[in-house]
Amino acid sequence: MNREVAIKRVTSRQGWKEFISEVCIISRLRHRNLVQLIGWCHGGNELFLVYELMHNGSLDTHLYRPDCVLAWPVRYEIVLGVGSALRYLHQETEQHVVHRDIKPSNIMLDASFTAKLGDFGLARLINDGRRSCPTGMAGTLGYLDPESMLAGRASVESDVYSFGVLLLEVACGRRPAVVQENGDVAHLVQWVWDLYGDGGIIVAADERLRGEYDGKEMEYVLVVGLWCAHPDRGMRPSIRQAVNVLRFEAPLPSLPARMPVATYGPPTNLVCFGTLVLRSANGR
Repeated sequence: MNREVAIKRVTSRQGWKEFISEVCIISRLRHRNLVQLIGWCHGGNELFLVYELMHNGSLDTHLYRPDCVLAWPVRYEIVLGVGSALRYLHQETEQHVVHRDIKPSNIMLDASFTAKLGDFGLARLINDGRRSCPTGMAGTLGYLDPESMLAGRASVESDVYSFGVLLLEVACGRRPAVVQENGDVAHLVQWVWDLYGDGGIIVAADERLRGEYDGKEMEYVLVVGLWCAHPDRGMRPSIRQAVNVLRFEAPLPSLPARMPVATYGPPTNLVCFGTLVLRSANGR
């Protein structure tokens, strides 16, 4: 075919399960903000997935590069691209798809820095117009919806939560866990919400940008990030609502000054969560 490709090599038994899931789901999807699966093959104890090559690698390698700061216009287009991909998965496919592992290392960048969501190994199809399905816990610590961890269900709302954390991470240039001045560690959502309540949410903007960003875009990304990561999943927007606000096609939501306290608890009839597949924020 005379084209450059990226090859994902899978050797572990756990990887085989994710391999099958990825082939079954992503092979039926087509969107400009999804990494395209070109083909797959297997032989012996090895499995291979063949993708279009993303020349600029993953978002996390650029977001935290010590020698080069990712410019704000590029960051803004990246979050819009990821939002567009999720809108397609959640609302525009025949069988809706929950990704379950939205994070910078799974967002690939092509030669033009167009964002493409990849790694569908943990993804699940949702049938019959439902919004969630039982799966057991899976995803990456820091990006996981706390309620879905208790319920053991994949849902569009849990994807929206992860998208919210991603928005804050891109805007702040900080990972999901933030070390405060007193040495305590707080979740990024809590840290930004405290600034929002104090009327200074723009203070959360990545200091390395040195103020070189559009103030309205920055504010909208930060507030929508909090909205998506609301502790109460019933108060979160749909991905379409979130993208409409990010594109200035709808007004900013009114959020409480302080981060609400989650009131959910574990299901009383829950016996076990099933398969536990958790990854740390560094991808391990």
